[in-house]
Amino acid sequence: MAPSHVLRCCQRVLAWIPVAFITMVVCWSYYAYVVELCVFTIPNIGEQIIYLTVFHFSFFMFVWSYWKTIFTRPSSPTKEFSLSKVDKEQYERAERPETQQEILKRAARELPIYTRTGSGGIRYCDRCQVIKPDRCHHCSACDMCVLKMDHHCPWVNNCVGFSNYKFFILFLAYALVYCLFIATTVLQYFIKFWTLCRRKSSEHCPKNELPDTHAKFHVLFLFFVAAMFFISILSLFSYHLWLVGKNRSTIEAFRAPVFSNGPDKNGFSLGFRKNVTQVFGDQGRLWLLPFFTSLGDGYTFPTRLVTADPEQATAVLHTSANPGCDDVIHTFSESQNQLLNNHSNENHLEPNGVKTGGHESVTVSLEKEL
Repeated sequence: MAPSHVLRCCQRVLAWIPVAFITMVVCWSYYAYVVELCVFTIPNIGEQIIYLTVFHFSFFMFVWSYWKTIFTRPSSPTKEFSLSKVDKEQYERAERPETQQEILKRAARELPIYTRTGSGGIRYCDRCQVIKPDRCHHCSACDMCVLKMDHHCPWVNNCVGFSNYKFFILFLAYALVYCLFIATTVLQYFIKFWTLCRRKSSEHCPKNELPDTHAKFHVLFLFFVAAMFFISILSLFSYHLWLVGKNRSTIEAFRAPVFSNGPDKNGFSLGFRKNVTQVFGDQGRLWLLPFFTSLGDGYTFPTRLVTADPEQATAVLHTSANPGCDDVIHTFSESQNQLLNNHSNENHLEPNGVKTGGHESVTVSLEKEL
């Protein structure tokens, strides 16, 4: 049997096959559109210039966002979330799960952690040997814990999480624009070539304005490929837009995060506008550019307890691990305070700044007793 490191290397090489496939398709589409369609097929110079200008813009934005999604390394927990040498030895020697949880609770006492396992325990990764921050999960493909992990995407050979989720959304958006532009501009020539191909079997075939060259095969396949990719990407893009609006990851959509009061699928939702701001940032001019502008640090997130859908229900910020408090307080980072203070009237929330232990906190109470 081959050594484990050899198998691991083989897996890493094979993991690039989907990326290589997408790269080859994109390179072929560039050649087919620019050379075979615009140069050899379209007779009008003005039409060529317009098509080539829009095409190269969409092509550049698509490749840029795709490249950023692939090569942006996922963020992982810092040493702050690792057990000390003494706690690690005690944890490994402990035979009972209850004893291990006591060690983890003692180590996590000073950490900003508010989510729990399904049984109410501290979330700990035995593989990475770190206490998992909120919304952090272990990726078996990357063999690491990823902050705000969404999913591992084989088409980018990377884990989509806090560091590159915006890039992934833009990659899907510009892929849709790229495919839609190709399909719509190629359609008329697709029809002409398709009609020409069907009429060639007839002896009295009327002359067509397009020459019967090998370019027709590139144009025909270009339309089919662009339409196929557009339909498949559209559903995925729509789903992730819905996730952004709800401030959920793909993992949280299937398994609700567990807080001290129990599972809550809307626990991280702050309202549509603030949810979008968390992913794309508070500078609107940078939303469509693949620059990192997401708010927060990836370790702590503003949360709230909700009793129903956040767009309709009365809500309270979930900010403490104490389930016996009606009004609870949580210390946020500067970027999170900015997020919560913006649009203070949204969803009937009225945050007020409170000084707690030298940090700015935000408290929100129920507007209506249930």
